[in-house]
Amino acid sequence: MTRLSLATAALVIGFGLPAAADDISDTLQSALDAYEDGDTAYALEELDYARQLLLALKTDALAGFLPDAPEGWTREINTEMNAGLAMMGGGTGAEATYAGDDKRMTITIMADNPMVGAMSGMIANAAMYGARVERVGREKFMIKDGEMTGLVANRFLVKANGGTPEEMIALVEQIDFRALRGFGL
Repeated sequence: MTRLSLATAALVIGFGLPAAADDISDTLQSALDAYEDGDTAYALEELDYARQLLLALKTDALAGFLPDAPEGWTREINTEMNAGLAMMGGGTGAEATYAGDDKRMTITIMADNPMVGAMSGMIANAAMYGARVERVGREKFMIKDGEMTGLVANRFLVKANGGTPEEMIALVEQIDFRALRGFGL
């Protein structure tokens, strides 16, 4: 077995997601076949496509951390979130808009994006920016100007906006931060 096919097998087995794994493993196999046939251009195209499929799986998994809509509200997941992140340095993101009681709130979770690191100093020094700090579980969130922002495990930026601090806290409390810390590891 070649190094490339070993890496391919490890990648597919590592994700262990059977529904989309067929498309991914087929695409990776197609890349390997093209490589072995000397068609590096097509091999690269197939690898890029397999990467897109894997990122979609990761995005779907991250969206699983978004809270359900409160009773009487609706939740709409933004399926274009990662396109915007690509222009901001990459990473993975999930976002949902919650509507009800003539209000709209949004929760955004960004992972492994350069913006996440940039926000860490701001959150750590929230008082200096005139913001208040609230704890949600074991996580600290900065609340200022109708927005609530927290950094989880120095990898995940969790933002909420559009509601009162109490409404946003109630929604963010539903996120399983312990499980989020282990996401993608």
